[in-house]
Amino acid sequence: MAQKKLLIVWSTEEIEVAKKMVLLYSSVILPRGYWDAAHLMIWGPSARLLAENAELQGMLKSVQQSGVTTSACVVCSDDYGVTEQLQTLGVETDHTGELLTQALQEDDWKVITF
Repeated sequence: MAQKKLLIVWSTEEIEVAKKMVLLYSSVILPRGYWDAAHLMIWGPSARLLAENAELQGMLKSVQQSGVTTSACVVCSDDYGVTEQLQTLGVETDHTGELLTQALQEDDWKVITF
């Protein structure tokens, strides 16, 4: 049986969406067994929001400690001047379009966007 994998694409700059949906949900999905594997992709304005907000950074740490992997679009983070800050938070900066395309095309991935 194939693994159930979830890709969460977080692009919104809305702080309440980040706190009450993206980061909250991401922090519980593996410990509760909802998914076998999960990845949080930080794309667009969310990269800047995360780099500037200590509360969200703390929440991200909980997400990462739960086993969810994280990455950010390096083009976006470079544009916002936050690549180094995100890397310091343990977020891999990369060209994320490849992972997104793979997740969209493969049957064992589900993709949700915010």
